Amino acid sequence: MQTLVIIPAFNEEENITETVSSLIPYLGKYHYLILNDCSNDNTKEILQEGNYNFIDLPINLGIGGAIQTGYRYAETHGYEIVVQFDGDGQHDPLFIDSLIEPILNGEADLVIGSRFLTGEGFQSTGIRRFGIQILQSVIKICTNQVVTDSTSGFRAINNQLVTFFAKNYAQDYPEPESITAAIVNGYRIIEIPVVMKERRKGKSSITNLKSIYYMIKVSLAIMLYKVIKK
Repeated sequence: MQTLVIIPAFNEEENITETVSSLIPYLGKYHYLILNDCSNDNTKEILQEGNYNFIDLPINLGIGGAIQTGYRYAETHGYEIVVQFDGDGQHDPLFIDSLIEPILNGEADLVIGSRFLTGEGFQSTGIRRFGIQILQSVIKICTNQVVTDSTSGFRAINNQLVTFFAKNYAQDYPEPESITAAIVNGYRIIEIPVVMKERRKGKSSITNLKSIYYMIKVSLAIMLYKVIKK
């Protein structure tokens, strides 16, 4: 089954070359597409000089809009599996096969790589872990399913969800909302253990203050989505 790895990138000039280099040994199995979300550093120039496969978004759409662009591309070009892979170097392509295996076996529509199932590798900051636990509770209340790492951007989906997400995808901090949308609409979700690394270089756009805002906003969005779908 044709697999596309989509890599959202915003101001990743210090990380994107290493991220793509980590995928090179696997490019016989997968294609990749970088989604440059109107970076204001040298990310675009690096992508051009490296002759990388990328889409240069003319305006900043945010992570949700960038990822949805990737899903629309995948739908248009007939990819059957799409893997989301961060551009900051935190994800290890060694786990891509494990992510797509349950899809190939017909066991799941969405497979999430969770750093918390085994507790190995980088576990995020304390305030973010607290927020993730809150989101876990909210998702459990709204969907009756436990998702330990709802903010994980390391995930794989099948072509049915590609079609769904190409048309329906949260635009602001979308990972937990997209999980809820998938469950409520009858798609099957499982988690598998992965080991993540700390961001190689640069700074995350999500500060501690934004993490608090993120937790409140996404929790409300999840609950509202559940109410609307009833």
